[in-house]
Amino acid sequence: MMSTSDAYSAYSDYRIKWASLPWETGEALALRRRVFCDEQAIFDQDDRDAIDDSAHLLVALGCTGGWYEQVVGTVRIHESAPGLWHGSRLAVDPAFRAQGRLGSTLIRLAVSSAHALGCQRFLARVQAQNEALFKQLHWQSIGEELILDRPHVVMEADLNHYPPCHSPLSGFVVPGRQRQPLAELAPGLLKILSAPTLRQAS
Repeated sequence: MMSTSDAYSAYSDYRIKWASLPWETGEALALRRRVFCDEQAIFDQDDRDAIDDSAHLLVALGCTGGWYEQVVGTVRIHESAPGLWHGSRLAVDPAFRAQGRLGSTLIRLAVSSAHALGCQRFLARVQAQNEALFKQLHWQSIGEELILDRPHVVMEADLNHYPPCHSPLSGFVVPGRQRQPLAELAPGLLKILSAPTLRQAS
């Protein structure tokens, strides 16, 4: 049954931006460990690698009353050769996946900010179960790979759908999904649910 706290979204809005503060970076890396090490067991204790030394880290921040309180999503981007960019380590906190648009907006800023830096091709190796989502976001599949014994699809973004974003430190804002309390959605339902169980007439 839906609890009172579940009847509202957790934050009034979410800002998707490049990480610029130490706490944002720290929470993003901790989120990656929870998702890729604890939840998915892809890595043992830490998912960090040499790419992190040169990558730009993006974060989705939960906001209440103008204060950004928590990293609820992250992704990283890096340039491997002039004009060739890659996205990887896309992760959204399980408690916020139902919020919607956090992952897609992280992808949007990832490609758009790289586009502003001269990106000519943007690639990602996507877990096979996420291929359909990326296709909806104007990516195409160009190959398949087995990474750490898991099937991945090599995908490329259509840059025509990702205009350059020259302000990645401010990024984009996603409004929180404001749900009405159950009492407002169905006033009579609470009475029915809270009433004693009716005894079947004999």
